[in-house]
Amino acid sequence: MSGETDDLLGRPVRPAALVLADGAVFRGRAFGAETVSTGEVVFNTSLTGYQEIATDPSYAGQIVVMTCTQIGNVGVNAEDDESRRPFLSGFVVKELYGVPSNFRSEGTLDEKLAAAGVPGISGIDTRALVRRIRKGGAQVGVLSTDPAVQGEADLLARARNAPGLDGVDWVARVTCDAPHEVSEGAWQGIEGRLPGPARPSRRLKVIAYDFGVKRNILRLLVEQGFDVTVVPATTPAAEALALDPDGIFLSNGPGDPAAVGGVQPIVRELVKSKPVFGICLGHQILGLALGGTTRKLKFGHHGGNQPGQDLATGKVAICAENHGYAVDAESLRAAGEPVQITHVNLNDGTVEGLAHETRPLFSVQYHPEASPGPHDAAYFFSRFRAMVERSAEGEKVTGVEICSMGSQG
Repeated sequence: MSGETDDLLGRPVRPAALVLADGAVFRGRAFGAETVSTGEVVFNTSLTGYQEIATDPSYAGQIVVMTCTQIGNVGVNAEDDESRRPFLSGFVVKELYGVPSNFRSEGTLDEKLAAAGVPGISGIDTRALVRRIRKGGAQVGVLSTDPAVQGEADLLARARNAPGLDGVDWVARVTCDAPHEVSEGAWQGIEGRLPGPARPSRRLKVIAYDFGVKRNILRLLVEQGFDVTVVPATTPAAEALALDPDGIFLSNGPGDPAAVGGVQPIVRELVKSKPVFGICLGHQILGLALGGTTRKLKFGHHGGNQPGQDLATGKVAICAENHGYAVDAESLRAAGEPVQITHVNLNDGTVEGLAHETRPLFSVQYHPEASPGPHDAAYFFSRFRAMVERSAEGEKVTGVEICSMGSQG
């Protein structure tokens, strides 16, 4: 590639190489940071929202391959970030647009990843790469955008010697450092005029455990009339309860749920006295705290087109998902807790939702905040509001009851 220039930017092309642990080699053009990075290689099937994907902390420790062929065309902007910075290990695209065209754009994806120290590669056959992952499963890869580190033997050795996600606590690397309050609500458009339901007038307090929480989740909790305090992942239950919350939220996050240090006993204590709602990793951690186990999926669910069926109504929602592990259904049945499986993924039958028969507890595997992705499941936030409000009034309410409310909450 010596002497070549990018067609759109007119800059010299930098070489990049992605080498998988199985020996596959993909060579293309570098963007983002000039570095060498290791991570589990997964693919995302979303057609929009590459910025939200790149800034989702749940991708920490992973190199993300976009199946959509053209990425970067609308640029990036501060409002659409889902976290304080990108935590993913690398970004892989077929075609990178370096000259975005959008009235909200404040910069390029290339610039954003470079500032965060994240490497990217473009110009490879992403379809062949995705087919390889689907057939063989997610595996470790090494992405090098450093011109001095391009040798296949060296990169292959690094890939084969690197640990995967199993047994690694990635939450510790993305959680916040200290408690903080959140008051920002849902985006109201450029002129602040997007229509939406009024927030409930009665204020209720929620403690959100940050396992790698996405900002739009917090925004939608605010829209439900919650005063939200975000706390680090290992905040002792006593400290959280001392803040006198009306409910507890368990957030999304990266990696192996069984490897997140110290959180299961915390959640076991919290569920004794407070309503709890979990999303994605929070759902898995709730399942573990209730006696279940989790298992690794072959290549995970990453994208905005997953079919999630509500078993109470039979309705199917098109869901945004991002996870490589799932709660094992049989382990929940054997645990002894009166827990019902409320939702399943129609592609592979994996557990997508849980609810407790005697306590105000429920969780979903997918992302009802839909950032990016479909809004079919947004009603879960109003369900959580109803559960917390009724519990605060002294009413005995259960997760199963809440999850039988229907798709409108």
